[in-house]
Amino acid sequence: MLYTAQQVRDNIRNKDGKRVFYLGKGDSLTSEARDYLSRQRIEILPAEKARPEEYALLGGGFCREKPEDMTHLNAHILVKKNHPRIVFRGAIDALEAELLLAQAQTGIQKPLQEALDAARALIAADVLEKKVEETTLGGMNREELRKRSHFPQEYYGQPHFMPQYEDGISVLWLNRCRCAVRQAELAAVSAFSDRDGNCLRPDMIQALNRLSSYLYLLMIEEKAKSR
Repeated sequence: MLYTAQQVRDNIRNKDGKRVFYLGKGDSLTSEARDYLSRQRIEILPAEKARPEEYALLGGGFCREKPEDMTHLNAHILVKKNHPRIVFRGAIDALEAELLLAQAQTGIQKPLQEALDAARALIAADVLEKKVEETTLGGMNREELRKRSHFPQEYYGQPHFMPQYEDGISVLWLNRCRCAVRQAELAAVSAFSDRDGNCLRPDMIQALNRLSSYLYLLMIEEKAKSR
């Protein structure tokens, strides 16, 4: 397989607290992908080193073979597939699927690609256990997204609205994606709360809130076009 830079970014792993990329026998990298790994100082390791000799279990103990009802929390620790963080990752997978279908059905390519990239960054941040990086969406930072989503009439000439089927396929798909973000946010709250209900990953919740606001603004823009 020839890995592109995007495929490399999607497959970065964490080994002993450092980011690594596992490259299989017969696989290769595009020049752009190799340059990315070099710039980021990400070590390239042979794929056979990706599988540990034994897996640690979250509750203590080890096993040599991965049971069918368990999956990786990270490279070395196994958990049950209904673990809250695995449920959260499944919600992000579902969100990505909705965003891809929306791209295909609406033709809103670049804005939805930004949303897709933002969703995929959340999986990376969880697996690598690193903070979600602050980025813009549609050129808007967190504060700008908040203002525009609260006062759409002022910025787009379109007030808040409840979607109707007459609004057209683009608005309906965007609304569906926004609902998927909300489901992912609920899963994140469960996954990243301690026993007292304190949020352990406010960066993750904030990122999902921003993504929801962004998709809502895309809905506002599409609705304004039809006026």
